[in-house]
Amino acid sequence: MTPKYIDIHSHVNFKAFDEDRDAVIKRALDAGTWVINVGTQIDTSRKAIEIAHQYEEGVYAIIGLHPIHTGASFHDEKELGEGGKEFTSRGEIFDKEKYIELCKDEKVVGIGECGLDYFRLEEESIEKQKKAFIEQIEVANEVEKPLMLHIRNNPEDKSRNAYADALEILKHHLNSKSLPAGRQGDVHFFAGSVDDAKAFVDFGFTLSFTGVITFAHSYDKVIKNTPLDMIMSETDAPYVAPVPYRGKRNEPIYVSEVVKKIAEIKGLSESEVAEAIIANAKRVFDI
Repeated sequence: MTPKYIDIHSHVNFKAFDEDRDAVIKRALDAGTWVINVGTQIDTSRKAIEIAHQYEEGVYAIIGLHPIHTGASFHDEKELGEGGKEFTSRGEIFDKEKYIELCKDEKVVGIGECGLDYFRLEEESIEKQKKAFIEQIEVANEVEKPLMLHIRNNPEDKSRNAYADALEILKHHLNSKSLPAGRQGDVHFFAGSVDDAKAFVDFGFTLSFTGVITFAHSYDKVIKNTPLDMIMSETDAPYVAPVPYRGKRNEPIYVSEVVKKIAEIKGLSESEVAEAIIANAKRVFDI
């Protein structure tokens, strides 16, 4: 079956969906929307795999350690965005062997979300993030699966660029023979500059966009300048639902609104954009 839409980055494996997880996924599948649930720690990674096996087709998993979970830390709604519930991370050391074992599962299509999060510019945290990032790149090289990147700058301190730092790490550690250009992975919830976008696209990474683009115009120029074959759609559910669902818990079926907005910004038909994104996802994640 060829889907109409795909949400390449969702978290239906999170507690926010404990009460109605199956109904949420079935709504998406019934509407022709495929879903990739992304882990942020070992437990949510395992949950993503478990969920994927409950459906014959259209639900997949990406496994990894999110940079904010590389150390014990508190995170509030301001940091997490709309729909985020404050929580305290216990912190986790990346266990390469455990993740390599999980990668043997046929439903696992990528590694992540991993990368650099500079929301808090604390040197000890950044060093832990870099170490875990490099280790996950090494896993991706070994198992030949694409990366799902999480990269975020500090909104107030522009002295450091997480996108530039992450790209430098990738250039030093990513094996282009294991992961050729166009299949290397995706920069999730892309929020960098036009120059950052071009640098990642030139390196071989797609860029994915969320419901934020339906109510913020700061992404328009990047979307206009990014080739269609290097763009993906996501929800990052349960966070930041698109217009007209803003303020509600986000879910994969709403990814169609993201596709509509990308089409509008690029001056293309929704069907052309939707078909291109499906082709991009199949190429990158081999699904």
